Amino acid sequence: MTDAMPLVRALRDPGSVAALDGEGWTALIAMARAEQLIGSLAGRLRGLPVPDGVAAILDEARQSAEHGRRVALWEAEMIRRALAPIGCPVVLLKGTAFVAGGLDAGQGRSIGDCDILVPRDRLGAVEAAILAAGWEWVKPDVYDDAYYRRWMHELPPLIHRDRDRMIDIHHTILPPTARPTPDAAALIGGSVALENGLRMLSPADMVVHAAAHLFADGDLAGGLRNLWDVDRLVREFADNNSGFHDALRRAAVNHDLITAVRRALRLANRLYRTPMPHASRSHLLDRWFLRRLLARDGWGRPTRPFTRLAFYVRSHWIRMPPLMLARHLWTKWRGQSVSSAEIRSA
Repeated sequence: MTDAMPLVRALRDPGSVAALDGEGWTALIAMARAEQLIGSLAGRLRGLPVPDGVAAILDEARQSAEHGRRVALWEAEMIRRALAPIGCPVVLLKGTAFVAGGLDAGQGRSIGDCDILVPRDRLGAVEAAILAAGWEWVKPDVYDDAYYRRWMHELPPLIHRDRDRMIDIHHTILPPTARPTPDAAALIGGSVALENGLRMLSPADMVVHAAAHLFADGDLAGGLRNLWDVDRLVREFADNNSGFHDALRRAAVNHDLITAVRRALRLANRLYRTPMPHASRSHLLDRWFLRRLLARDGWGRPTRPFTRLAFYVRSHWIRMPPLMLARHLWTKWRGQSVSSAEIRSA
């Protein structure tokens, strides 16, 4: 198999797996694991007749996803308890938000770090409370610490000393050096309260963030999973609100991310048949994004190394001005730390 289309087909049309032979099942499982979509695939194939060996693998994946869901919710509760005394709005992001909100996108979703969004002017209080509650810095390097604080949209990552769980504390959703400039205050102001006092982004902002994370903030690693998030979110929100697509367009414009959102919808429609309110012509570059998204062989191994390299370079290029990028890559390459003062003067 030359790309990951068998996985895409199985997700969008579970009945298509009936035609798979042993080799086909091996490839499908390998791809799903590599793309961190095995739990989502297991959920989609629930109740369908599959070979006994496959059934055991899928059952294990469903159990693992359920365990991950419980762990993510408990970690969110620990964060809530740590930050409750400072009276700061705490917005859950990504997978943790999906499961906390009971959304379709959370079903079988692989969840790693707990990502939260807080007001930038409360970062100091949030940082102090999190450190006091047992989290520690993952990257103690002076250069990395200063770089995050000066140029990134989040604090350096932290990990809890006892639970071994990481937290990413965001003050916006894209680096300040990136070309789009999302309205972080509007993201927090429009967020929706959950029963436990935590919050999650509004439906439109949640899709905008998913699109930003996919196309404006990385090299498309894990892209099929992130695009699956877009499909699940759009379908659920549009089914529950006839005006959702209009709200999504307004949010995308407000956050300077209309290009990323349009591309996410086009590619989600192309791969997962995500419903779109209006026909949209393919962009010239869409084929290259598809080529990168599907770069996986039948053993789950990454393919198309030059395409992957090009998107890796792109991920840095869209985050930083050229001179800053050159200095950053040079500093990382030589493996030496520089002082905080040097970072601030860059």
